[in-house]
Amino acid sequence: MTTDNEGLLRGEPEGPTGSALFVSIAAALGGFLFGYDTAVINGTTGALERQWGIGSVETGIVVSSALLGCAVGAWFAGSLANRIGRPKVMMLAAIVFFVTSLGSALATGPVDLTIWRIIGGFAIGAASVIAPAYIAEISPAHLRGRLGSLQQFAIVLGIFGALIVNFGIQASAGGASGEVPWGGTAWRWMFAAAAIPAFVYFMFSLNIPESPRYLVAKQQLDRAREVLLKYVGGNVDHKIIEIQGTLSSDHPPRISDVRGPRLGLLPIVWVGIFLSMFQQFVGINVIFYYSTSLWQSVGFSENDAFLTSVINSIVNIAGTILAIYLVDRIGRKKLLLSGSAIMFVALGTMAVIFASSPVDAENNPVLSDGAGVTALIAANVFVFGFAFTWGPVVWVLLGEMFPNRIRASALGVAAAAQWISNWLITVTFPELAQTGLFLAYGLYSLFALISFVFVWKMVRETKGIELEDMESLERGELAT
Repeated sequence: MTTDNEGLLRGEPEGPTGSALFVSIAAALGGFLFGYDTAVINGTTGALERQWGIGSVETGIVVSSALLGCAVGAWFAGSLANRIGRPKVMMLAAIVFFVTSLGSALATGPVDLTIWRIIGGFAIGAASVIAPAYIAEISPAHLRGRLGSLQQFAIVLGIFGALIVNFGIQASAGGASGEVPWGGTAWRWMFAAAAIPAFVYFMFSLNIPESPRYLVAKQQLDRAREVLLKYVGGNVDHKIIEIQGTLSSDHPPRISDVRGPRLGLLPIVWVGIFLSMFQQFVGINVIFYYSTSLWQSVGFSENDAFLTSVINSIVNIAGTILAIYLVDRIGRKKLLLSGSAIMFVALGTMAVIFASSPVDAENNPVLSDGAGVTALIAANVFVFGFAFTWGPVVWVLLGEMFPNRIRASALGVAAAAQWISNWLITVTFPELAQTGLFLAYGLYSLFALISFVFVWKMVRETKGIELEDMESLERGELAT
């Protein structure tokens, strides 16, 4: 006789555990689109600058433009999901991303590429909100951390997939600006390839059930009972009563529910917002948006820079696998604290290396062989430190930390803050880099240090706590 937990670890998807694992994977595919879009632009920036003659400011706008759309999509996704359901929002996001991938591939200039990426961002932002909320709502409490981590695992697989595709396409064309053997410019095929995972996401979204908490909110109790029995298990009738108790407000969930006494928002919502902000302010997406051009600027060849970006992605995947193993064992808070410490050291090391190296005529640091190796190791330590802590754990917390009555709306606000923070970091990096890479990485190191203090003081442990008990935890009625 084995427990569901043991079965999952050995890859035996039996009973509620196996069913919840399948639908969690399906929902997390939205994260794959998120990751793919994050990294696909990485391989195109140099080619876009050469083809269209744009500078660092324009490049920053094109690269970061999708993030503005993501913020809008994240903001409205929770309310939309409360009206039409979680899977339908996933399907809509897949359709939008499919169309905008092809539109980006056919762009004739930076303006229309920016427009296509903003529209595509609506889909990515919506998927980024719905996946963690849906996974949290359909997962057994003792597995919620690991299943919630699948969102981040899908993100890093999407990053890896995009980098592998970019590497293969540019290799076949002799560079991102070259012509591929089957016709067309390499960078255009990098964008077009994103339509494939969008189609897969749509097909999976057709085959997953509605969230039991959405069904209870809509008074579809028989369907909710069926979903809970198949995917969550336990005393189903008792869970329905608990859900009804946490959804007892006299109006449908809406953004106004997150309003409170702390500068207009509930304290728990501010915690979610700052978790989202710090996840981005450590500069992780600089690695995945700009790493190819960054490594070229410090002396790597184009092919070696692409390969180095792939290595970063492999490290990212390894760290996320470790997070899935640890998150329900040692808890969310300890992982965040350890990640902040590791990132502070790694980012500080990079800042020191870039500050102490001579620069060329374009103010790019010229690294010696030893400094280059050290910087590369520090970058991978940073990625690993993020990947097994802040990357997945923030998504797990955002999916589970809010009370039921405000979960979708609060998650939308926090995710919107995350996308805006991502945009700020992404759009400012080219100018910071021109001033000096030491300045950029020094700032990111400082944010890593501040994030440690924030988690230590403000974040409560949620490991093993039922979603219906999160409001009691917020009021301090549960021990952490």
